[in-house]
Amino acid sequence: MENIKLSIDNVFNFVSHDTIYAYESEIKNHLDSIHDKTGQGSDFLGWLHLPSSIRDSHIEDIEKTAAKLQGKVDVMVVVGIGGSYLGSKAVSEALSNSFYAMAPNSDAPMLIFAGQNIGEDYHSELLDILDKKTYGIIVISKSGTTTEPAIAFRLLRNHLVDKVGAEKAKDLIIAITDESRGALRKLADDEGFKSYVIPDDVGGRYSVLTPVGLMPLAAGGFDIRAFIQGARDMEKLTDRNVPFSENPSALYAATRNALYREGKTTEILANYNPKLNFLAEWWKQLYGESEGKENKGIFPASVNFTADLHSMGQYIQEGERNLFEIVLSVKSTDRKLIIPEDKDNLDGLNFLAGKKIDFVNKMAELGTMLAHVDGGVPNIQIEIPKLNAYYLGQLMYFFEKACAISGYTLGINPFNQPGVEAYKKNMFALLEKPGFEEETKKIKSRLDKK
Repeated sequence: MENIKLSIDNVFNFVSHDTIYAYESEIKNHLDSIHDKTGQGSDFLGWLHLPSSIRDSHIEDIEKTAAKLQGKVDVMVVVGIGGSYLGSKAVSEALSNSFYAMAPNSDAPMLIFAGQNIGEDYHSELLDILDKKTYGIIVISKSGTTTEPAIAFRLLRNHLVDKVGAEKAKDLIIAITDESRGALRKLADDEGFKSYVIPDDVGGRYSVLTPVGLMPLAAGGFDIRAFIQGARDMEKLTDRNVPFSENPSALYAATRNALYREGKTTEILANYNPKLNFLAEWWKQLYGESEGKENKGIFPASVNFTADLHSMGQYIQEGERNLFEIVLSVKSTDRKLIIPEDKDNLDGLNFLAGKKIDFVNKMAELGTMLAHVDGGVPNIQIEIPKLNAYYLGQLMYFFEKACAISGYTLGINPFNQPGVEAYKKNMFALLEKPGFEEETKKIKSRLDKK
C-alpha cells in the first residue's frame, strides 16, 4: 500500500539541501527528547504512541455506542471548541458528499457542530432545525466549564429534555470528559450519561485519535478502524529510528524551520480539493496554538485553490516575500467526470473536451506551483494517494509528530497555550463573573477612560 509522500524539491532554490540536512543531528536530539519524554511539556505526550496502543475492545465499545445511536436519531450534535471539534469536523467534511445536507452519507446520523462559537442566531437556528429532527448530543469538554460549549450544551440539553423527557434524553447524550474531575464528569455520573475519557496526557489539538475524534466519527458512520490504522502506520514511518531522509515528519520540521530562519515567517497550507477545507482549519490550530508563543513562530494560514487564486492569488504571487506554501495534492479522485464537446464552442473550451475535470485541476496545481516558485514562494508538497480514512489518519499523525519536532526546534514548549487565557480573563471581567470583581473594576475603568 502507498503512503503519503513529502517533496521538498521546490524549496532548494531558497534554502539549500545542505542547509536542511544540517538539521539532522538537532532533529534526532528532539526526536529522542520526544520519545524519552525529557523535553518541555513532556506530560502531554500521550498522543505519541496512541495509534499503536488503542485497544480493540475500546474501538468495539465506541462502535457499539455509535450503532445504538444510529438506530435512534437523524442528527448528532457534536458540542466542543478548538481541538474538541476540529479533528472530527476535518475528517467528516473530507469524507462526506460535498452536498451531504441534501445527500446524507448513509443511514448514519448527520453530524452537526455547536459550541464552537457564541452566535445567537446560529444556536437559535440550530434549535429551530432540531425541533423537527430526532437527535442526540456528544458533548466534549475536559472541564465542562469552557464558556462556548457549556452555553451550547445547556441550551441543547434543555431542548432535548423538553422534547423527549429526561429519561430518554440521558440515553441520547454522550459525554467525553475528564476521568474523575470537573463539572461535566460530575453531571455525566449523576445523570448516567454514557461517557468516555479524555486522557490527561493528551492536549485538545492532539486528541483526534482519542474518543474526542473517534466517537463523533463512528456516530457519523465513518471507518475509524481505517483511520486508526493509517495513524499506526505513520507512527512507524516517523519513529526516531527512521533515517532523517526517510522520516517525513522530521524532514518537514527541518525544512519549515530552515525557511523560517531565512525570513519566511508565514506558512500557507494550500489545497486543491474543497473537501480539505476543514483539514486546513485543524492544521492551523495545531501549529498556531503549538508554536505561536514567546514572540516566535511561523504564522499558519490557508487557501482553497483554485477559488482563492482569484482573490489571495495576487498577494501570494507578488506580495511581501515572507511566505512559503505547503500544498496538499490528492493523487486519485473517487469519481470520474469528463468535459463534454460543445458544437458552438462559445466559451472556447473545446480544447479540453474529453479530459477529466481532475486533469484540469492537476494542471492548475502544477502551473500555480511553478508560478509561485518563480515569484519567490518556496513550495513543499504532500501527495495523498486517495482521500479516505486511512490516508487522513496518516496525514494527521504526520502533522502532529512534525509539530512536536518543529516546536522543539523553535525552542518552545509545543504542548501548552498560555496565551489562550488572556481573552478569557477580559471576557469574564466584562461579564462580571463571580471571582473576577477586581478585574471587572479595572477593565471598566480602562474603558471609561477611553
